[in-house]
Parts: sequence; structure tokens; C-alpha cells
Amino acid sequence: MGRPGVTELPLFPLQTVLFPGGLLGLKVFEARYLDLMSDCLRSGQPFGVVALRRGTEARVSDDTVDLETVGTLAEIMEVDSAQPGILQLRCRGTHRFELTAPRQQADGLWLAQTRTLPDDDKVAPPDDMQETVRGLVTAIASLKGQGTEPFLEPHEFGDAGWVANRWCEILPISLPAKQKLMELPDALVRLELVDDFLRSKGVVS
Repeated sequence: MGRPGVTELPLFPLQTVLFPGGLLGLKVFEARYLDLMSDCLRSGQPFGVVALRRGTEARVSDDTVDLETVGTLAEIMEVDSAQPGILQLRCRGTHRFELTAPRQQADGLWLAQTRTLPDDDKVAPPDDMQETVRGLVTAIASLKGQGTEPFLEPHEFGDAGWVANRWCEILPISLPAKQKLMELPDALVRLELVDDFLRSKGVVS
């Protein structure tokens, strides 16, 4: 029997950080992940996306894999299996979790004990960060003009956590920096750091 509030969760390690509310596209062809996605589709259960500190997504026998300790649950929204043996998926990030005792099965699939972390409080962006909100509106319009829809709707510009997360997804910052921002428990602090970065780069004034 597991500890109260602790669940064993299958993991999908990636060289990316999934934020709550974020959109994740996956192309799955390895047997372990095809099986995992089939199980998730049958059960309606999510899987865990966790960033790699070290190692690769592909299973290499002599590769040392080191996982971050906080990830995000992902739920499958759409599946396309037009090609035999390949699944194209669109997934949504939901809740953050912390993981302990990760272990790898014989087939290469990672499992870990996980505990769900609190969601961001719903708070409005402060008045002095409205330029950063407007900057995101402009960025979305520009991306749409290029034929890209990077974010799921509805767009929640009145939610500081949502605005901060969407900026974090598109900013040209390192994977470790994105991980640290995702882990922050305070949405206003996360947005403040994004705002500082944008001002330092002259994106907003």
C-alpha cells in the first residue's frame, strides 16, 4: 500500500518543460510509449511529463538518465494514428507533481512515486505588469499570423499564472531556467521574473 496522497505514475521524460495549461505535441513510436498511451486512452488516466537533467529520450543501454524532481501531469486530447506504429498526440498539461524513487522497468518505461502539488492561486496580473500582458496578446497575434497556434483556448489574460506560463513556454531561455520557473509555487513571483526578463530585453517598457 502506498503512502497517503502518493501515487505511482508512469513517466514520459522529455527534453522540454511542460507547464500547467500548456499544449504538448508528441510523436510516439517506441513500443513502451505506444503501450503507455494505449493504457492512458483506455483508462482515461494521465501520465507524467518530466524534464531530463541528463540523458536522452531514446533508450540507450549505457546512457545515464537523471530526471527533474517536479513534473506536470498530461492528459491526452487528440490522437492520430494515420501511420502504422506511430501515434501523433496533442496533450494538455494539468497539475504539477513532485516525484521520488524513479525506477525503470525492463521495457524501459519510467515509473515514480508522485505527489500532486498545489495549483497556482488565481490572481490578476498587477497594474505595473499590464505591458507584459499586452505583450503576450501581441505575441499570440504574431504567431497566429505565421500559422502557429501555440496555446490552448480560452486565453486567460486575467490570470497571472496563465500569462506567466505562456510566456515561459515561448521565451528563449534555457531548459533549467524554465524548470525553475515552472516549479515556483507563487504565480506572481513567476510573472515578476518574466516581466523583469522582458524589460531587460526591451520587449516591454
